[in-house]
Amino acid sequence: MADAETGEKTEDPTGKRISDASNKGQVASSQEIPSLGVFIVIAILVPTILPSMMSYFYSLNRKFIENAHAFIIGRQDFEVVFREVIFQVGIYALPIMIVFLITGFIIQVMQVGWNPSLEKFQIKLDKFSPAKGIKKIIGVRALVEAAKGIAKIGIIGSVIFILVMPLVEDLELLPAFDLIHVLDRIKTIVLVVLAITILIMTIIAALDFAYQKWDHKNKLKMTKQEVKDERRQQDGDPLIKQRIAALRIERQRERMMQAVGKADVIITNPTHYAIALQYDMDKMPAPILVGKGVDEIAARIREVAEQNEIPIVENPPLARALYAAVEIDEEIPQEHYHAVAEVIGYVYRLKGRVNNLDEKESWAG
Repeated sequence: MADAETGEKTEDPTGKRISDASNKGQVASSQEIPSLGVFIVIAILVPTILPSMMSYFYSLNRKFIENAHAFIIGRQDFEVVFREVIFQVGIYALPIMIVFLITGFIIQVMQVGWNPSLEKFQIKLDKFSPAKGIKKIIGVRALVEAAKGIAKIGIIGSVIFILVMPLVEDLELLPAFDLIHVLDRIKTIVLVVLAITILIMTIIAALDFAYQKWDHKNKLKMTKQEVKDERRQQDGDPLIKQRIAALRIERQRERMMQAVGKADVIITNPTHYAIALQYDMDKMPAPILVGKGVDEIAARIREVAEQNEIPIVENPPLARALYAAVEIDEEIPQEHYHAVAEVIGYVYRLKGRVNNLDEKESWAG
């Protein structure tokens, strides 16, 4: 009762709640996982592309240095050189940036699945609220993200400093070595830094993903009243369902009464049970039960029978047995053939159809 009054969200989110949130673009995702993927791509590209990239930039710089006398110091010439450098750098940088973008997209899809949603792109005036903007900047979530970023940089920086220091102890001696040796040392340091970073970020990404899943589920928690309302919405209002069921039963009853009007005989208890049988010797191998009921329905069946001048035969044992054993529109079972044959025979004699008794006995045995 206390939960219902305070509206405290204590219930786990239902499948519909999670699905609705997903359709709005609200999914549990960690930004650390795409970052990890980018670093993995960098680690793959460094040993494969870095040597050729360094060689390319070396030749590019050499071209400008060797032809320095051909350049006149001026704004227009500087702009020409600047555009040339940007273009040459872009030849290498643009494909790499495209690879990073594709990698981030693929990893995000792998993380949350393909779930495009236009909800995030809809312009809503409340998003421009200064109060909400300040809340996002200094809110609890913003502080948590800031703390995570500082902790991540601190951990990665500390581990890299400890493990990379032995590789740079002779840094002051590098100018005496050949350029190839220097580049090889730089490559080694970069690969070690990347390896350490990837290892630490893998741990951080796993922990952050688990936290995001927990936080997302916690945000979607529901009150007991919300769960009840959702179940009522999905299943339908019980009162409406009862009304529909009552209407369905009423229609079935009306159809049954229409069939009762075409019956050949009504077998009664005499007041509690009423069974309506129909038999067409040319079309039916045995009589068919076209209507049955107890108490009020039985009274209605007798009323329809009287209106249509259908014979009513009192046979309490047979009426109870047929009511229990036979459903509407079913043939009577073989064990009741003899008793029903006697009733049908009586009706035939009553209607002056004595000549048809022989055909009747063909199914009665």
